[in-house]
Amino acid sequence: MKKTAISLAVAAAALTTPLLAHADTVLYGEAKVSVDYVDNNRDPDSYWDVVNNGSKLGFRGSEDLGGGLSAFYQYDFSVDMTEGGNFSGLNQKFVGLRGDFGAVTLGTQDTPYWKVLNVTDIWNSSKMFDGTVYLGSGVDERTSTNGALSTLANSIDYQTPIFNGFSAEALLVLDGRINTLQGFSDGVDIWNVNLKYSQGPYFAGLTYIKMDGDSDFDIGDNQTVDLDLDNWGLGLGYQTPIWRVGFIYEQGNFTDVNFQRQISENGVPLATGSDAKSWFLTGQYAFGNSIVRAAYGQTDTGIDGEDTIDNYRAGYQYNFSQRTLLWVEYIGRNADTLLYGDQNVMSIGTKVLF
Repeated sequence: MKKTAISLAVAAAALTTPLLAHADTVLYGEAKVSVDYVDNNRDPDSYWDVVNNGSKLGFRGSEDLGGGLSAFYQYDFSVDMTEGGNFSGLNQKFVGLRGDFGAVTLGTQDTPYWKVLNVTDIWNSSKMFDGTVYLGSGVDERTSTNGALSTLANSIDYQTPIFNGFSAEALLVLDGRINTLQGFSDGVDIWNVNLKYSQGPYFAGLTYIKMDGDSDFDIGDNQTVDLDLDNWGLGLGYQTPIWRVGFIYEQGNFTDVNFQRQISENGVPLATGSDAKSWFLTGQYAFGNSIVRAAYGQTDTGIDGEDTIDNYRAGYQYNFSQRTLLWVEYIGRNADTLLYGDQNVMSIGTKVLF
């Protein structure tokens, strides 16, 4: 009987210890699905679609190491609620140390660039239109491609402590797998820095991102793409419980890597602009359980002879609770360019946080 009691006590301790070690781990996620009506001026002309809008599942946690030092981590996975592909996507997954010196993290992470320009990311629909997303009309934390501005893998990031509202951040991408395959350097492939001020209702940020690759990378068929690219961006914001306003301006050719590849696939001679420009202004007003939103911006692709692209958004959100909401959003684009035409989307969806 005594041996049985001891065995049970040892087994209970073995089961309890891991739980205690992970007491600071939190499970979180969001489910976001909508019904969208898409009206194109190109094939297909129009269609209905049930759309996943960045649903995800994640774990995050931390451990106090003493002396003001702590370890922390995050695993964030895409969960496609409409077409499969679960636990895929370029979501944040990192581990790091935090102390009086600031914070250092390693893994797949949101960029300092995104952390400045997300001042305009107040929308629920992740509809980004067809073709390559250009600058302010589509900078979004759910947008992750080659040459992405939002989330980058194989990265090391350093964030300074906050001094009277001011902070800075630097991120380096060191991806040895792509050095010989995609024309990148054998050292730092991408580097990104920002400087931010955030205090009270005010936000201001300036950021720069640089891809260090071959300027004439051969993609076959006697065509090349430029992988020596950069972008800089400015973000300004004002937020109260009732009002929220955000403005961003961007200039550069960083996202041009995708644009060039798409042109190549279509058999069109490469003639991309070296300095695309974009600005985007968003605003929202909250009253009761409701929020109304609107946005307008313009994008200049930097390509000679192409018209400016106009981008519109408007939306209404009703909050059933702090975790559950319903949205109706309109996304519009007025364009007549090589890859872009007019497009309109109506999105009706719901989001549940947990």
